[in-house]
Amino acid sequence: IGNLSSFQKKIYSYVLKSHIAVATYKLKKSTLGKHIDKVARAPLSKIGFNYSHGTGHGVGYFLNVHEGPQGLSPFNNHKILPGMILSNEPGFYKENNFGVRIENLIYCEKINNNHSKFTNLTMVPIDKDCINKKLLNKKEINWINKYHQKIFCILKPFMNSIELKLLAKACSAIS
Repeated sequence: IGNLSSFQKKIYSYVLKSHIAVATYKLKKSTLGKHIDKVARAPLSKIGFNYSHGTGHGVGYFLNVHEGPQGLSPFNNHKILPGMILSNEPGFYKENNFGVRIENLIYCEKINNNHSKFTNLTMVPIDKDCINKKLLNKKEINWINKYHQKIFCILKPFMNSIELKLLAKACSAIS
């Protein structure tokens, strides 16, 4: 695509912060979709931006991509429960200029009788060239590194030597 401006890297990094906020969210039995959506929007809101779509939607089967009742939006009053699959897709759009959306599918996994967590189903590396690392905290950098390590371990057996080199580079740790 070409070189990114510092503003584009800033926006990508803040969308990534939003994405990580959802990926690391610990749910209680009473957590509603709108609660998670609010947390997801906070990083972009800190720098004066928002996005006009929901942060995520339920994903069904038989290609019914948008399936409820689960969803992550300011208007979603449904509980997010173990076993549900959703998208995690915060974004930013500057009309007639550029847009960023980082999207994964996530699975709500039961931890115990009172808490759940999200597990990523999508195994695609985050584009590190788009990140301004100075804008990320240690927890966010650790999440990216663990996510990339998991991707590498899962995909490694399916790669030939050329693909494996590319995957290793894409999944290398950032500091």
